[in-house]
Amino acid sequence: MQDTHTLDWIQEIITATRQRLVDPAFCHQHRSDPKAFTRKRHFTFLISMLFLMQKTVRAIQTHLHDFFQALGHPAPGLTPSAWSQARAKLRYTAFEALNEQTVLDVMYRDRTHPKLRLWRGFRLVAIDSSLQRLPNQEALGHEFGWVECSNQSGDSGRYPQARLSVLTDVLNRVALETFFEPWTTGERDLAARHLRRLEAGDVALLDRGFAEYKLWAQAVHAGCRFVCRCQAHTFAIVNRLFEEDQAGRSVVAELVPPREQAKAVEAQGLPMRIRLRFVTVRLNTGELEVLATNLLEESLYPTECFGELYHCRWGIETFYHVLKSRLDLGHFTGLSAEAIRQDVYATVWVSNVESILIAPANQQLQEHSARLKHPQQVNHAVSLHAIKSHLLTLLASQKPVAEVVEELQELFLANPTSQRPERHVPRRKPSGWRSYYYQRHVKKPVF
Repeated sequence: MQDTHTLDWIQEIITATRQRLVDPAFCHQHRSDPKAFTRKRHFTFLISMLFLMQKTVRAIQTHLHDFFQALGHPAPGLTPSAWSQARAKLRYTAFEALNEQTVLDVMYRDRTHPKLRLWRGFRLVAIDSSLQRLPNQEALGHEFGWVECSNQSGDSGRYPQARLSVLTDVLNRVALETFFEPWTTGERDLAARHLRRLEAGDVALLDRGFAEYKLWAQAVHAGCRFVCRCQAHTFAIVNRLFEEDQAGRSVVAELVPPREQAKAVEAQGLPMRIRLRFVTVRLNTGELEVLATNLLEESLYPTECFGELYHCRWGIETFYHVLKSRLDLGHFTGLSAEAIRQDVYATVWVSNVESILIAPANQQLQEHSARLKHPQQVNHAVSLHAIKSHLLTLLASQKPVAEVVEELQELFLANPTSQRPERHVPRRKPSGWRSYYYQRHVKKPVF
């Protein structure tokens, strides 16, 4: 059965994207120089955007030949140097704006849309950051910061590193906001910036790295709802609950800022006292988890619902897995700071579009596999490769959107993967050799 509501979303998103990519005003807004993209070249604004969306793991020269061959305009004389000069005319903000004006504007225009996945009427969003190693270039080190390396013999070099922080709708697997900053920028500082993006109908899910009074006070002051996992030895009430080691507890307590944060909290005009609810949950491993939340009403948010609610935060972990593994975020196609940001924001945009495009196929697979022991879902390795392969037809052709989407749905359904939520694989830090073996022989990036 066709998912007509989601197909309407897809039709509108792809149509809007096609329009933006050929809109002169959009081009002028996101070019690095007023003279950029004014002369007739192989790399127009449209072509440059499409080439970046297809962010390949192959050699640039090889991809240039195949790309223009697929366009029907072979350009055997084009070199990677020509591409480097062309991308310098483009600003990464084009992908940021494209995400806002096409994907997000369409998806969240109506919060009552029947295909928008919510929890008790709330959009569940998660905040987390991840460090990303960059190519060893002096300019990138100055832009994003260096990491100094050492061993038993002393200093052994350095490399540039950045911090990627994403605000993600975990039920719909869509990135709402992306920051790519120097690695020395604290993840709590970036989380505070993400909080400004939250709306009245949002609940933020935070990991234990965000368990601090100042950030919680910022959320309360901004009227944001949140659920945050707590570490031991943080607050007296948290310590007491860990010591009692009982699941299903729900305690409302009033907190004050710790001595070292009091002046900063007062200087920012944040509340000096906040009332939070602390809930205990027993994990399948037997470990006790303490969650802090400002969802205070037991009648509206029963204690027993918080285990399943906080488990939804795992969606941001799988989101980062898609970015870093399937889409091979760390395989950058340029060496400048602008080129790095272009790759990052283009990759996030592709991931968001994939989330929308695979929804109808996922619904069909769920219906057809309802009686199976392990329900099926679309394989991201298959869907992302299919989208990149059909990107030119999807966004730069006169072919009706509905026809292209129908072809993609057939590819998505061809080789599904099974869901095994009960499977628990022990987490252990791999040795350097195992990590190398995985990167060389096991990891399966697309395109």
